[in-house]
Amino acid sequence: MVDTAGLRDAWRLARRADVVKRALITGILVGGILTLINQGDAILSGSLTASGLIKIALTACVPYCVSTYSSVAAMLQYGER
Repeated sequence: MVDTAGLRDAWRLARRADVVKRALITGILVGGILTLINQGDAILSGSLTASGLIKIALTACVPYCVSTYSSVAAMLQYGER
């Protein structure tokens, strides 16, 4: 059975300004580093394709989601609702 009250709390916490700001900074920094590692050659050679752009967007989304999840899980664990 799904705890809808818990999901509501998690969703509300995930949208808090401090959580979003932290996740955006993490997504940009970590996503940028990973993009340079994974797509740097294509960017520098000018051969970046549409699929490469999609990979870059996903590369930034992953650390954003991980940071958001970590923040929300910590807040729920320590009773911040």
